[in-house]
Amino acid sequence: MSDKNFIVANAVENILAAPKLPSQKDKDYLKKKAYGSVPKYLTKIRNEIEDEYNLVREMQIEEQNERDRQKFLMPDSERQELISALKKKWESLNKQFQEKTHYVMPLDTLGKKNRMDGLTKEMDQIESDIKKL
Repeated sequence: MSDKNFIVANAVENILAAPKLPSQKDKDYLKKKAYGSVPKYLTKIRNEIEDEYNLVREMQIEEQNERDRQKFLMPDSERQELISALKKKWESLNKQFQEKTHYVMPLDTLGKKNRMDGLTKEMDQIESDIKKL
């Protein structure tokens, strides 16, 4: 057992101690062996990203080739059937259009105007489709 107060003694020692100086051996990072070169992990990540891009490009090319293979000319009989079906559809729409144009009252409501606009747009679309065929 001693009468020494270790807390006070430690505080006095630390107060009177000289400050620790940084080591004199400062590293010169410009003279390191790997200075200026790209780290290995970055080149690895860059290669992985490049591989993924190549994979995506290959998939897109395959998808485009598949879409190109699906394109073909329609047989003439099927084309004529489609044209006749479109003409029948246009005739039924035209009949509806003609019935709606003979209203005694003008097209004063928004619903009537929208129906007429919808009919005209649909008829125009069918006409353009027939021209394409």
